[in-house]
Amino acid sequence: MKKRCAWCGTDPLYIKYHDEEWGVPAHDDRHLFEMINLEGAQAGLSWITILKKRENCNKLFDNFDAYKISKNFENKIEMLLQNPGIVRNKLKVNSVVTNAKAFLKIQKEFGTFDKYIWQFVGGKPIKNRFKTLSNLPTKTEISDAMSKDLKKRGFKFVGSTICYAFMQATGMVNDHTSECFRFKQV
Repeated sequence: MKKRCAWCGTDPLYIKYHDEEWGVPAHDDRHLFEMINLEGAQAGLSWITILKKRENCNKLFDNFDAYKISKNFENKIEMLLQNPGIVRNKLKVNSVVTNAKAFLKIQKEFGTFDKYIWQFVGGKPIKNRFKTLSNLPTKTEISDAMSKDLKKRGFKFVGSTICYAFMQATGMVNDHTSECFRFKQV
């Protein structure tokens, strides 16, 4: 039997996410944009709630195409808020539009969002060696700096805890517990 991080439990969707995606270094701008918005949508909710809504979010938010979202998306907000397939929080839905515009400015300045966001970890993943879930931090000096800079650039729902969860999800930091079978793989 494979030993996994305790947080993923027994839900097949959670296990698939843990085994195939969480902690894997991500460099695709569209995926990074999706994840920063999904992490923001999670604020106050469980990650499994977001995973269950992820497919609908991708459909309704034009596969997290920042360009499409930045253009005339405000007209869709009221319709989106009626859809139970997403987190129906007006501030969170509006933040996706705001974030799309800020994301495009970063791409223009840095060439890619990937180049910008990975600079916070020097371009390579931080590999932690925590034995148990209780040892994992919820934020760090790096996530504090990332949060501050993203906010300065206009992003919403990017507090330090959200940024740290984003870093974990996109492999900027490997926080698989040291006994997890994925620890050495990523």
